[in-house]
Amino acid sequence: MLTIRTEEPDDAEAVARVHVHGWQAGYAGIMPAEVLGRLNVSAWAQRRRDLGTADPEHPFTTLLAEADGAEIVGFTSFGPYRVDQDRATLDPAHGELLALYVDPGHWGDGTAAALFAAAREGLAARGFPTYRVWVLAENQRARRFYARAGLSPDGEWTTYPVPLSGGRPPVRLVELRYAGRLAG
Repeated sequence: MLTIRTEEPDDAEAVARVHVHGWQAGYAGIMPAEVLGRLNVSAWAQRRRDLGTADPEHPFTTLLAEADGAEIVGFTSFGPYRVDQDRATLDPAHGELLALYVDPGHWGDGTAAALFAAAREGLAARGFPTYRVWVLAENQRARRFYARAGLSPDGEWTTYPVPLSGGRPPVRLVELRYAGRLAG
C-alpha cells in the first residue's frame, strides 16, 4: 500500500537515496556517466538538511511516497515558481513542480502518478491557477509522463550546466518548460 505524507527532518537520507538513484537511472545516456557515477547520497542528504526542505516554513513542500508504511520510494517538491530557477526569486502568480523522482524499482507502478496528483492538489490548495515544470529535452520518459498528465511545452527553454571534473567546461543540457492549468 502506498501512502503520501509530508517530509520530516529524519527523511533526508531516504529522500536523497531516491533522488540519486532516480538521476542515475533516469538520466543514463543523457548526462555524462562520470557525473552520475560520482553522485553521493550522504552529500545530497546533507544538502537537504542545509536547505531545510522539511521545515514547515520552507517555501517549497516535499511530499513522500511510502510503500507498505516504511520504505520511501518517491518524492515530489512544489511551491511558487522560481524565476530563472532561482530559489531566492519567487513568482507567486504561478506554481512550480520542482521535482518528481521515483525509485527505479517502482517505475510504472502508479507511484509517480500518485505523487503528481498530490502535488497538483497542494499547488491548487495554495491558490495557484497555473503551474510549470522544467524537464530535460532528452528525457523522453518524463516528457511523455507530463504530456499524458495534460502539460505541454510553453516555448520557454534554458540550458542546465552539468559540471565536469578536471577543470573542463560544463556540459549544457537543454531544458524545456512545460505548463498546465490548475483552475478552470
